[in-house]
Amino acid sequence: MESYPAPARALVAEMTSAAAASPERAVAIQGAPGCNSHIAALEAFPDALPLPCFSFEDALDAVKDGKAGRALIPIENSLHGRVADIHFLLPESGLSIVGEHFMPIRYWLMGLPGGTIREAMSHPQALGQCRHWLRARGMTSVAYPDTAGAAAMVADMGDSAIGAIAPRLAADLYGLTLLADRLEDSDDNTTRFVALAPQATTAPVTGARMTTFVFEVRNTPAALYKALGGFATNGVNMTKLESYQRGTSFAATQFYCDVEGSPDDPNLGRALEELTFHTKWLRVLGTYSQARPRG
Repeated sequence: MESYPAPARALVAEMTSAAAASPERAVAIQGAPGCNSHIAALEAFPDALPLPCFSFEDALDAVKDGKAGRALIPIENSLHGRVADIHFLLPESGLSIVGEHFMPIRYWLMGLPGGTIREAMSHPQALGQCRHWLRARGMTSVAYPDTAGAAAMVADMGDSAIGAIAPRLAADLYGLTLLADRLEDSDDNTTRFVALAPQATTAPVTGARMTTFVFEVRNTPAALYKALGGFATNGVNMTKLESYQRGTSFAATQFYCDVEGSPDDPNLGRALEELTFHTKWLRVLGTYSQARPRG
């Protein structure tokens, strides 16, 4: 909690105390009160008690340590791509993906009244989503660990030349003035969040389903082509495939993948079985209901 700017600490303490009294309702989020994850948690779980955590690791640890029943983590944005580090953290966390939530993202410039904003502080993802707006106005981007934390920092600094880019809720919580709205570079700016829990859901997953998994290909010619062939021959719709490197050898690539369906479906079951023949390892991170149709 001490890593948050002073204006956020009392709110963090209050929300942490409420979560401690009812951890089964607590949803761990990354960021200060007022961040997009805070808003998304209340949308996805109306009865939730958001538990602010300073880092993604802290949010995942809160679930593992029993301080929260779930975590809600942003995984990708329609304008700025995947959220840094999540592809590394999810497989290592030991948690299961049990749901997803999509939220339109809207940003405001906020600060102290009476000044001309020369620097805009926010999370790197938010700055990237508003880069055209910032460039057109000649503002300097200043990275901060989260959007609402940047708003709290601006309130704490008391410098009217420095503003924050954050959700409107942050201005309300930290007493800042709204100076401009709709800063995002596209009207359809959307972030996808995933809900994580200690165990995979035991309730029947109804309707259309998604399955998320990670794997590492063997360091052989055409390894990825062979690994993915089973999804094509079995008619499985793959909605996401991203590569990333671990370590410094650059000898083998790991992949993060979303597909439609469940391993219980015969076609996806066959595709995953074929995948295992061409990979060093395969780890299913979760099967869950689609929050919106794909395709």
